[in-house]
Amino acid sequence: MDLGLKGKAALVTAGSSGLGYACALELAREGARVALCSRTLERAQQAAERVAAQTGAEVHGFAADVARPDDLERLFGGVGEMFGRLDILICNAGGPPAGKFEALDEAEWETAFALTLMSVVRSVRLALPLMAAAGGGRILAITSSSVKRPLDNLTLSNTFRPAVQGLCKSLSIELAPHNVQVNSLAPGRIETERINQLDDLAAQRTGLSRAEVRAASEREIPLGRVGQPEEFGRVAAFVCSPAALYLNGSSLLVDGGAVTSL
Repeated sequence: MDLGLKGKAALVTAGSSGLGYACALELAREGARVALCSRTLERAQQAAERVAAQTGAEVHGFAADVARPDDLERLFGGVGEMFGRLDILICNAGGPPAGKFEALDEAEWETAFALTLMSVVRSVRLALPLMAAAGGGRILAITSSSVKRPLDNLTLSNTFRPAVQGLCKSLSIELAPHNVQVNSLAPGRIETERINQLDDLAAQRTGLSRAEVRAASEREIPLGRVGQPEEFGRVAAFVCSPAALYLNGSSLLVDGGAVTSL
């Protein structure tokens, strides 16, 4: 299926690994011109080179820490110079630290606020002039299944991911008259470094092995397995494409059916 993304200009934040990388790869496979960022220029450029080698697409790597306003301004300035427009923005960031409420200090709350919520606020603000130049665009925020149910030992994610979802819903209403569609995509357990880290922490807390923790989590997933990054990336590419022209203000779960609420 041709998603109609050939020649579109896309930016994926925190796109050098994990879910961000998977999104960048699938957009490039569909023919989009892709920019991605990482906190270090070396990692960003290496990721861009890997995506370009696999897809033949135009891919550029930028250095930016999405929790830092000045970095974001430089990033969007560079993307504007590179593409002259922006059709697609995928807002991604590393997950905030794990921990229960009493174990988290105020500095960790401030850091998570900047990383998880304000990175989206600032990115959207900077993207809108570039989307106006393109005649509209698609904004997709990567959240978490914690927008639907709290996850054990992830108090910061349980707090700020739903805030991002609420922001996206508001933006979907405000920006629709400008031909900008806004959605969010909530991953469940996808095979990434982040999931391995969380499994290691769970193993330390419970005295189980990582394999035992993984097996227990897979028993809660109707499909019986964790997802693969490329499976998530394909959904993201679809949501950002003209093939999903009437999708706006939606929060979609990519979790193998693990969240069983209506």
